Amino acid sequence: MFDLIIIGGGPIGLACAIEARKKNLRYLILEKGALVNSLYHYPLYMTFFSTAERLEIGDAPFTCLAPKPGRPEAIEYYRKVTGSFKLNINLYEAVADVQPHEGGFRVTSSRAVYQAAKVIVATGFYDIPMLMDIPGEDLPQVRHYYKEPHEYAFQKVLVVGASNSSVDAALETWRKGADVTLVARGPGIGPRVKYWVKPDIENRIEEGSIKAHFNTSLTAIRPGAVDLLTPDGPLTLENDFVLALTGYRPNFEWLQQCGIALSDDGLCKPVYNPATMETNIPGLYLAGVVCGGLETHKWFIENSRIHGNLIIDHITRTP
Repeated sequence: MFDLIIIGGGPIGLACAIEARKKNLRYLILEKGALVNSLYHYPLYMTFFSTAERLEIGDAPFTCLAPKPGRPEAIEYYRKVTGSFKLNINLYEAVADVQPHEGGFRVTSSRAVYQAAKVIVATGFYDIPMLMDIPGEDLPQVRHYYKEPHEYAFQKVLVVGASNSSVDAALETWRKGADVTLVARGPGIGPRVKYWVKPDIENRIEEGSIKAHFNTSLTAIRPGAVDLLTPDGPLTLENDFVLALTGYRPNFEWLQQCGIALSDDGLCKPVYNPATMETNIPGLYLAGVVCGGLETHKWFIENSRIHGNLIIDHITRTP
């Protein structure tokens, strides 16, 4: 019997565990993959928008020589924090179900069945890509995740999207010799693209180094080619790889299975009390980016670190 089970071993799940530890709660983190699994799967050379101090948890200093930390520094930091606080975490243990049981919750994982008085869901959103639902999306040349640029050197690469991930992939693969074309449904590069990167991609497009088609949709993917619908009509391009970096979403089906209600406004925002982070199921809480539903740009590490404090404060004040 645990006082608290935390589902998700990302930065926010770790922050919740640190607060639980401070209050002497008997807790356990269950993480289906590696420690900070989403960060581990980020592109190798990704740089955070935030500065190091805004990524800190548990008042543990995050020292970084660069103005903004990258993926390796962040992974190292959170690993050291986990070890320093001796956090109780089971890695590579996926949670299948959470259901009310005997005044608390029964948490069923890939290894065991646990009983907990309270549960925090801090599962993030990075595991399920937003699909385009077009012919050929399941071909082996299509990638919904981008890791590093080497395999795309000297290849014809189509990058779908105009957000941070798409822009980073376009620039990195182009600099390794790829013939890059960027396609976006909107009229230009996204307004949330990192301010030091946005001029770079716009200049590469203006000079013709990277080709771009805005107000354009990818309609089909075929072996060796892609079909676009541009403002000037249909267009077919030769292609070796498609980087469909169209975004990701939380596992809504799993949230509903656990009894968490979602908004009916098309954004699928989970129902919770922002003062306590408690959902419509008493004793079941949300933390981190999962709170935003399809608005995955709303919550980040820096503005959801406080969720752990809100939740643990509410738990310790509730009989």
